[in-house]
Amino acid sequence: MKIAECMTEDVEIVSPDQPIREAAQFMLRHDAGSLPVCDGDRLVGMITDRDIAVRAIAEGRGPDTPVRDAMTDHIDYCFDDEEVEEVAMKMSDAQIRRFPVISREDKKLVGIVSLGDLSRSEKGEAASMALGGITDPGGSHSQGQGG
Repeated sequence: MKIAECMTEDVEIVSPDQPIREAAQFMLRHDAGSLPVCDGDRLVGMITDRDIAVRAIAEGRGPDTPVRDAMTDHIDYCFDDEEVEEVAMKMSDAQIRRFPVISREDKKLVGIVSLGDLSRSEKGEAASMALGGITDPGGSHSQGQGG
């Protein structure tokens, strides 16, 4: 099964020039933790609630800070013609819960795939595989480490 068959096609996006306040308001209204950042049709980044908190607010930036100053510009994504299992492995390896989906033909954002989308697909076991990788503990952490 191709990822295009289970992805969410109606994707809300923000532009790099929008203030982080607008991105946060959208996240609040839609109970979302991340948004693709597009310059026209081209995916240029992702912004998460954590990006807003850690890259903007914690550094003393205000709510009018442009999204571009807080977004992650290294983007993991998949192509619309990839198999569900392949995308689940990528999500697991990258420990990411939502993946932008790009068309192979014109490299435009065509959707987003989440663990929920994978779990509702014919290949629901792919979501379990991805979730297993996403919830695996990472490397060493600075908090709570004595010594």
